[in-house]
Amino acid sequence: MSSLTQVEAEQRAALIAVERYDISIDFTDLPTGSTVVCVSTVTFTCREPGASTFADCVAPVISATLNGEPLDAPVDGRIALPQLAERNTLRVESVQADTTDGPGVHKSVDPSDGEVYVWTTFAPDEARYLFACFDQPDFKVPHSFTVTAPAAWLVTSNTGDPTIEDRGGVRRWTFPDTPALATYNTVVNAGPLHEVRREAGGYDLGLFCRQSLAPMLDRDADELFTVTEQGLAFFGDVFGLPFPQRKYDQVFMPDFGGAMENWGCVTWEDSYLQRSTPTPAERETFAVVLLHEMSHMWFGNLVTMRWWDDLWLNEAFAEFACYWAAVRATRYTDAWVGLLAADKLIAYLADQGPVSHPIRQPVPDVAEAASIFDAITYPKGAAVLHQLMTYVGEESFVAGMKIYFARYAWGSTTLQDLIDALAETSGRDLNAWRAGWLETAGVDRLVLADGVLRGTGPAGPPRPQVLGIGAYAKGSSGLTRMALELVEVQGPETPVALPAGADLYLVNDDDLTFATTRPSAAHRETLIDDAGLLPTPVSRGVAVATVWDMLTNGEATPAEAVRCVTSVLAVETSDTVIEPYLRLAGDAAELWAGNDSRPELMALVFETCARLAEQPSRRQVALRGMARTAADLGAVARLRQAADGDNDLAWRCLTRASELGGETDDDVRELLERDPDPDATFRALAVRAARPDAGEKAAVWQMLAVDRSVGVGSMGAVARAFWRPGQDEILAPYGEKYLSLLPGFERGGMIPAMVFSGRLLPRFGTTDDFPSRAEKVAAEAAPVVRQTVLEYGDELRRMLRARA
Repeated sequence: MSSLTQVEAEQRAALIAVERYDISIDFTDLPTGSTVVCVSTVTFTCREPGASTFADCVAPVISATLNGEPLDAPVDGRIALPQLAERNTLRVESVQADTTDGPGVHKSVDPSDGEVYVWTTFAPDEARYLFACFDQPDFKVPHSFTVTAPAAWLVTSNTGDPTIEDRGGVRRWTFPDTPALATYNTVVNAGPLHEVRREAGGYDLGLFCRQSLAPMLDRDADELFTVTEQGLAFFGDVFGLPFPQRKYDQVFMPDFGGAMENWGCVTWEDSYLQRSTPTPAERETFAVVLLHEMSHMWFGNLVTMRWWDDLWLNEAFAEFACYWAAVRATRYTDAWVGLLAADKLIAYLADQGPVSHPIRQPVPDVAEAASIFDAITYPKGAAVLHQLMTYVGEESFVAGMKIYFARYAWGSTTLQDLIDALAETSGRDLNAWRAGWLETAGVDRLVLADGVLRGTGPAGPPRPQVLGIGAYAKGSSGLTRMALELVEVQGPETPVALPAGADLYLVNDDDLTFATTRPSAAHRETLIDDAGLLPTPVSRGVAVATVWDMLTNGEATPAEAVRCVTSVLAVETSDTVIEPYLRLAGDAAELWAGNDSRPELMALVFETCARLAEQPSRRQVALRGMARTAADLGAVARLRQAADGDNDLAWRCLTRASELGGETDDDVRELLERDPDPDATFRALAVRAARPDAGEKAAVWQMLAVDRSVGVGSMGAVARAFWRPGQDEILAPYGEKYLSLLPGFERGGMIPAMVFSGRLLPRFGTTDDFPSRAEKVAAEAAPVVRQTVLEYGDELRRMLRARA
């Protein structure tokens, strides 16, 4: 299907003005069939009567009329609209039967009880797969949704308090008009949903999930309501504009993939509802994702980018704002450290590889836009905006946000609109900052030597920025910070007034900027082996991030990375970063180390986990780490005894036992019988995937990659179990199988394209030239597939070098 270009969008916006959408959706076939019928009525005006344009509709069209006159069938997803009048009414009836793999609308059947659920998601241009529209972000108008569904179903949409009519076994839900929204901000979800509601902070808050997950939602409801209330209050204050709708719903749906910021009705992948008691890191992730989607009510919905080249106005700001809000308004006061320990490391790697791009870049068409929902736009964007707030000062930053929303509410904006508002309140010329940070790809490198901070940027001097440098002395209580200097960088060399002779100088202390750093030769050993002696979670996080970046660039060994992370784990005071650090240590030992050193490093991680398991608050995540790194079936058996009703740990143990060659069939059957998780069959599939057996690998690959019968929320766990070290001979054929399927991974829309092309890319059983071969095949694929393969292929290439 044709992808809308920026030129076409600008031409269409210059010609027409959309007034409203009236959309009728019929879900009544879905309990037994797969068809959704839509009638879309679009009212719009034309500035040049007699001119022509087109509407977007990929769904098969039953009938289409413009001002009562029949129209030709769509070509390449476009309905030609000839001879426009000054005022126009487009009416299109369409039917979408591809609700299993198609974009835009998805039917899911709960394997535990057979109940059917359906969700829609329309970013970046997938509304056209369900109903006829002008699918571009600068057309912001009211949408009216009328939904016919089985009588037992609940239906959610952007606006609350629908009128519900019983019509002989079905119900018709008529929702009030939305405010002025882009098509991609709208939503309809439906099914026999479990609902929990609460009044909080002057809002009517709702939570929904499938019936089989009701116990998990009920368990987490208090936490979700608390963070929702805190977030709405914080954002309303700092943006100077409270969320203007009383109802705010959040809907957890199967097979969704991520979360989507639909106005007043956020949709989540329901794997966020943990099947076992959530760990501290899982709770923090839950909170920051909730706050990310909520902040989109302002950045993206209330004020929308004019075109996708300003996607960062949505995603980078939402990613920054969620951590800002978590630290300032919730109990997750170490959330910035959580970002540093996980996604920021991914961004550092991406920004030094083939997928690096400016945060803001030309986007010629929407297909290219789908390829930049990535680590540059999200975590790098968040870190850059954290730096911007540091650069102008938080008070000026908040004042600028209030001006921005007061000036542009319900409209569309560009980068310059925001920069102008922040320059106005800060009194700083931000043009150089904008050019360096938003329009230049790559990462700065900062090194302190002889009292001078030397910096290089991607194409010359470093960007303008403010950062901290700490001087530390080593004593009986560890590394103590003697001094901290806030340094404003405006060129390649910046004198730093810090005491001489420190045992460690930590560049980017307090993690205020986005830059890679390196220790001096004299301090390298201290940074790696004594990172755990640093006094705060953030200082330890900066040390880990530095060493991890050294590993990915071939400047530190996997053994050094494991030593650094385990030294931090031995003393870490922040519960929320224990799990991401254990994941890093496990990755360094399992994915980056070669066959000769892997057993020793896995044993070191196992021993670290065993010590952590003695602490009640760390026991759950420590036992998970032990299940990953257990060296033999005896160790796995002892862990299974320690599971004590923890089904998640039991599945992890069975997966490891299967990988080690143990017999697991009877135990899997028994666990399936008692595990209430409706998706436990996918945990059982992961056990099969880990087995060093060619027949099992073939069967699992068929389900994962060919039949696509594993939901995107479960793909990661099954794929990780499939690609195991020590199974190279069995895995060797699957590189070629991956390449043969690669061009078709775009099927299903943006999220499935990312998941299939990323999760299924081989980690073991490949040759050194595989990343280059994958990149060559991906060059002819959809942009989102191409970028995902470039990112994961680059990481694999680095892993292969480290293993060698």
